[in-house]
Amino acid sequence: MVDTVFDVGGDLSVRRLGFGTGGLVGSGYWGPRGGRVEAHAVLRAAVEAGVTLIDTADNYGPSLAEELIAEALYPYGERLVIATKGGVVRTGPDRWHVAGRPEQLREMCEASLRRLRVERIDLYQLHRFDPAVPMAEQLGALEGLRAEGKIRHVGLNTVSAEQLRSAMELSPIAAVQNPYNLLDRSSAEVLALCEAHGIAFLPYYPLGSGALTRESAAAVTAVAAAHGAGPGQVALAWLLHRSPVLCPTPGTGSPAHLAENLAAGAIRLEPRELALLDALAP
Repeated sequence: MVDTVFDVGGDLSVRRLGFGTGGLVGSGYWGPRGGRVEAHAVLRAAVEAGVTLIDTADNYGPSLAEELIAEALYPYGERLVIATKGGVVRTGPDRWHVAGRPEQLREMCEASLRRLRVERIDLYQLHRFDPAVPMAEQLGALEGLRAEGKIRHVGLNTVSAEQLRSAMELSPIAAVQNPYNLLDRSSAEVLALCEAHGIAFLPYYPLGSGALTRESAAAVTAVAAAHGAGPGQVALAWLLHRSPVLCPTPGTGSPAHLAENLAAGAIRLEPRELALLDALAP
């Protein structure tokens, strides 16, 4: 298997190909996408298939994705790592604003603990830096929660390389979530920093919001055909080959699509195939 394990924060061993819960909620991350029973079935199927990393956020729904996880999977298995996020308040479909004051972050974390039914969150990620609040205060709030045992590891979402360097001087950073896929390499410098410091990189939009499955380049189509796979599987396999710190967490509300995504972990790309795929973006 290509999707071996990565130790998040040095002590949380997860299968690199995980599951994201954005596909369990409605368009614009607002409301339900389907029934709760169907969502529970997908979550249980993911764990039964060997997924050990589930990524979510308090504003997916909002609150709904965390509730679904607890309803479907609590009590959690020992190997299951749940990563969630705080620092963003959603007020409607695709409508949100940052909320990074220390008291807001504490309140959000406490609410996630209750919804997930846990005493400690394995990986708590700051969803966005609030430009109106000093970085030290935002990370200080999370460090305070970590000292209290309510957070095990701190992660960041959507950061520049400069922000990551600054954050690492203030707090141990275990994970970063930035956009990264076959066609979007804009976070290459952040990825290089993660590699250098052993930080997990959870690429969001690993399938380009579906674009990589709908409109695949000729190179992707050719490689997929050679492996009897779909273009989305090749896109995920490429991420797993690209760097040992990349831990994609594609989401879906379909058990069949879930199985297809996870099968990407068995695809071994040849050097010439990787070269073709690498050349798709700068």
